[in-house]
Amino acid sequence: MTACIVGWAHSPFGKLAGETVESLVVRVAGDALADAAITAKDVDEIVLGHFNAGFSPQDFTASLVLQASPDLRFKRATRVENACATGSAAVHQGLKAIAAGSARIVLVVGVEQMTATPAEEIGRNLLKASYVREEADIDAGFAGIFGKIAALYFQRWGDQSDARERIAAKNHKNGVGNPYAQIRKDLGYDFCRAESEKNPLVAGPLKRTDCSLVSDGAAALVLADVDTALKLNKAIVFRGAAHVQDFLPMSRRDVLKFEGCAVAWQHALAQAGIALKDLSFAEVHDCFTIAELIEYEAMGLAPEGQGARVIAEGTVNKDGALPINPSGGLKAKGHPIGATGVSMHALASMQLTGTAGGMQVRDAKLGGIFNMGGSAVANYVSILERLR
Repeated sequence: MTACIVGWAHSPFGKLAGETVESLVVRVAGDALADAAITAKDVDEIVLGHFNAGFSPQDFTASLVLQASPDLRFKRATRVENACATGSAAVHQGLKAIAAGSARIVLVVGVEQMTATPAEEIGRNLLKASYVREEADIDAGFAGIFGKIAALYFQRWGDQSDARERIAAKNHKNGVGNPYAQIRKDLGYDFCRAESEKNPLVAGPLKRTDCSLVSDGAAALVLADVDTALKLNKAIVFRGAAHVQDFLPMSRRDVLKFEGCAVAWQHALAQAGIALKDLSFAEVHDCFTIAELIEYEAMGLAPEGQGARVIAEGTVNKDGALPINPSGGLKAKGHPIGATGVSMHALASMQLTGTAGGMQVRDAKLGGIFNMGGSAVANYVSILERLR
């Protein structure tokens, strides 16, 4: 245990008119410092997670965090990127700085502004996180990639549309209680299951309700070493933190196994000295419903090909044995790329401090987070527990 989360902030996710990358960064950075009761002068290092890839004309964005306070001037600031896992890459980079003894307090910010980009460009931007040489011509952008994964999964294990749409319905129901969520509406299983004018096919067997949302938003954390954290108002400790990177080309691996996800969970749980069953809840990367279904198997909730059983039996419901995505996940909350991983850590911290409001899971003691970049290429798992 080398570091703790001692403060956090979260903007709404969605189409945020009048906001910019800069305004979002400044807002959540200042709010997180205030939440931690930390002054800007106390910060040793800043890490910004920002994917961009064409979403913003402003690149070289690490120094935008300094706009939150003149006292952040001359602090070390670095931008990191690892596709849709960019936010967790920023968090884990902050952990490394503290573990190395080069920083006592680290301010981590994740941000993305996507909705200002013309619709035809969004898919092209996201495909930059694929193996362009082999995968850039897949229709429908990243939805096309996961549509292909879904079709292959169905070929191997049978049509799992019922399970997929139960996942969509679960996450939309959970999202009603999330004040930051882009969609706060219980769509119901029947709407998610049926193809309709409002829920058309997007790619392969995936419908609109199977796909996460194009979003703007930001989130921030303040990390501190354990000794410092114990002197502050709250401390959420990292019991485990693992990062596993897999081959980028889907042709180099079995894309239905999410092996990097499995290994990351194994490493993080071993570090924490716990089993999966010990978790009170988990926030996982449901960029598409098929991803959450395969993640059930990769994290060890079900054998290969049997993830549908987990959702059918209610195991992952908010009142189940292991609630998955009590926040509504990316499906309801939205998915501003660079902010997603930071958001997951902030929302998990709310759960563990009993301040999650309508998202709250009963008796939350241990939380798991899985944030993924690409098709299970970048895989980050964190295990969090309240220290005080």
